[in-house]
Amino acid sequence: MVEDDPSISEPLVAGLARHGFEPTHVGTGAEAIEAAAAADAVLLDLGLPDVDGVEVCRQVRQTSNVPIIVVSARSDEVERVLLLELGADDYVVKPFGLREVVARIRAVARRTGAGGGPVVAERTELVAGPLRIDLRTHQVFVDGTAVELTPKEFDLLAHLAADPGAAHSRRDILEEVWDPHWFGSPKTLDVHVASLRKKLGHPEWIQAVRGVGFKLVVDAAT
Repeated sequence: MVEDDPSISEPLVAGLARHGFEPTHVGTGAEAIEAAAAADAVLLDLGLPDVDGVEVCRQVRQTSNVPIIVVSARSDEVERVLLLELGADDYVVKPFGLREVVARIRAVARRTGAGGGPVVAERTELVAGPLRIDLRTHQVFVDGTAVELTPKEFDLLAHLAADPGAAHSRRDILEEVWDPHWFGSPKTLDVHVASLRKKLGHPEWIQAVRGVGFKLVVDAAT
């Protein structure tokens, strides 16, 4: 992911990880050109501090067939056509939703994979001590025993487990797990956290961070 704005890159990295991807973040065009060769797909912002994204797209395409999805606030049709002609595989206009980006990555991966090109590598599970989350089958295990969760409980747990130990703000959790335009009660999050703590059998694993939100801390010795 090539993005120089931390307010966009940080939640997007966390969101992609929650959906099973292994994102690598760079903030400049020069870093993007160097890192693209080892990537399975590139999310490319155009407004970079050193090299314009259009030039990055052109240079990457000269040496690699890696799928390129342009993510930009620029919505000019001429520029979109130019980028597609330079070899970009798709174009997403900001502001965008995480689910849209994930869907476009997977669609591009299917197209390039069908042609013998690279397929986007996705993590199939998240593991923290005795806790194992299977992202492919949406199953959760504690010490090998299956734990029955609702879809939202699973998404919440996977969101926290994508970056264990990190404090996730209530706002970010509601936007990523529920909806960017969530208008329901914020108490919904507390209800789901309480339910998760009970079902996992280790209420201490999901810790409240005062004034921020929650974090997942799993003791490997439990």
